[in-house]
Amino acid sequence: MISKLTKDSILDEEVFDEIFKQEDEIYKARLTLTLLDRAKELGVKKKFEDLLKAYTKVQKQMIEKEKNNRTLSMLNQWTNFSDCEYDRMKCLNWVADDDGIRISNTNPGSPDIIACYHPILPIERMKNLETGEEQIKLIYKRNNKWSEVIVPKTMVASSTKIVGLSALGISVTSENAKFLVRYLSDVENANDDYINIQYSSSKIGWIRDYFLPYDKDIVFDGDMRFRQLYESISVGGSRTEWYEHVKKVRATGRIEPKIMLAASFASILIKLVGALPFFVDLWGETEGGKTVTLMLGASVWANPGESRYIGDFKTTDVALEAKSDMLNNLPLILDDTSKVSAKIRDNFEGIVYDLCSGKGKSRSNKELGVNRENRWQNCILTNGERPLAGYVSQGGAINRIIEVECSEKIFDDPQLTADTLKKNYGYAGIDFVNVVKEMSIDDIKSLQKHYQGLIQDDDKMQKQSISMSIILAADKIATDQLFHDGQYIDIETAKNLLTEKEMVSENERAYWFVLDKIAMNGIKFDDNPDIKTEMWGIIDNDPVEKTSTAIIYSAAFDDLCKIGRFSRKAFLSWAVKKGLVETDSRGYPTKAKKLDGIVTKCVFLKIVDEIPKEFVNCNDNFEITDDIVFD
Repeated sequence: MISKLTKDSILDEEVFDEIFKQEDEIYKARLTLTLLDRAKELGVKKKFEDLLKAYTKVQKQMIEKEKNNRTLSMLNQWTNFSDCEYDRMKCLNWVADDDGIRISNTNPGSPDIIACYHPILPIERMKNLETGEEQIKLIYKRNNKWSEVIVPKTMVASSTKIVGLSALGISVTSENAKFLVRYLSDVENANDDYINIQYSSSKIGWIRDYFLPYDKDIVFDGDMRFRQLYESISVGGSRTEWYEHVKKVRATGRIEPKIMLAASFASILIKLVGALPFFVDLWGETEGGKTVTLMLGASVWANPGESRYIGDFKTTDVALEAKSDMLNNLPLILDDTSKVSAKIRDNFEGIVYDLCSGKGKSRSNKELGVNRENRWQNCILTNGERPLAGYVSQGGAINRIIEVECSEKIFDDPQLTADTLKKNYGYAGIDFVNVVKEMSIDDIKSLQKHYQGLIQDDDKMQKQSISMSIILAADKIATDQLFHDGQYIDIETAKNLLTEKEMVSENERAYWFVLDKIAMNGIKFDDNPDIKTEMWGIIDNDPVEKTSTAIIYSAAFDDLCKIGRFSRKAFLSWAVKKGLVETDSRGYPTKAKKLDGIVTKCVFLKIVDEIPKEFVNCNDNFEITDDIVFD
């Protein structure tokens, strides 16, 4: 609508009212600048500026007048708390002073009704940018000390829920709860024009055009469980000392610290390029420096000290999901994969999928509605003595993990590096965000696509290539703009960290698993009647064709699928398309076979030394032909 303003209408009172009614100061400033540009186009910039100054002056006078009116009054309609840093507020019929909050009883001769035995005041409304839900900040005085707490508006609007504030030391019980609710509501509504609206978020990282916690226009209102984690995202020590030491580490040429640093930076680029989360896992022998390398990645953003930013797997899947949602775009860092709780160990593969999907489970609440879904777009950094991929079997999960092997000590003096990082941290994250803000999203995407083209290989997994290209893009930006040391990650080294496609194929790994089980249990395929053991089937050798086929009882094959934790249906479908399983006349992957005088359904699995490469990862439209030859 600004483009339709004329030289007369742009000077109307409605235009200036629109400017000054904006709650978001940043939007207000942008709106003003846009209108100034339009006024300049219309040739009335000087008139517009004069009117803007006049309106600004009037606005300031109104605010000053409101403050001056908040002087000490003998009347009860104003709060009267001593040593309170906030201005006095209207409280209607309530008496609010150092003795507490009370109101006159309508019954003659009856004592005043007590709402609270100590000072308490609502001072700020917090509006969540993701959900639109509001929280309220309360200050209260106990033992001559003022404290503050942020709680959902729904908590102070219900006499049953507000009792929960007693856990924080606020004197509220079921007896006075409804009066405290009424007092807080009266003060908030009577001072609606005075109580500030602060935009907030329960997540950190990219929030619209802001980056939390560095942009102070938005405050964090997240789960109290993560307050310590949030507070660890800060700066400490010296920016210069951190850069000098990290440059020395990078100059050693070791790939492990370079990858972990770049992955930590890359975490905030994932949202900008529209990619999914992924794992970077450092594994190797004990005392190789894996934990210190993880601390290096954490020190980019936060305090890497013990029990601060870095977590572990000794938790639940729900807690990991909530923590990922809170971190949003900052890396989730988990130390030592061997420290896995029983709940996670039983469903480790599902945890990998869930974390890399960037979305939590949908859950209903007790009002039969649906809670806000947890979402995140970040990088997950882990370490352990064995590869993370060793805990999962499905190719889709492996495809989301970049493994970095640590075969020897990474640092000459790991204790020195650890001590330096614990004392100096948090500056690189601020610097990197500032650099990224100066870049356009198109430039970042172009850089990522450039590296994806360099490492893309038909033999490598595409999802891993995308993840690695984001890491390389972050490394390029950090090296050029922050470190200025030319210590880029070598492209070929990065490419070698990607997994070959045939190593990821779940069905191919299932095939070799079944052959291993057949070889390990040869006696169960021996048709010698003198052998008394459970039979799984027989091995049919064809001396003419020089081929062997394992004829496996259908029930025994089901058991092998359960042991190997792979899908019978998916594997047989794949094997039929590869010509590794014989089908009956109707195309079913089982055939009737007479074993020990009993006709039963069996799986006829061909035993080969190697699956021809041209059949690896072929598409679902592959047609079986008669000229396939197996060695």
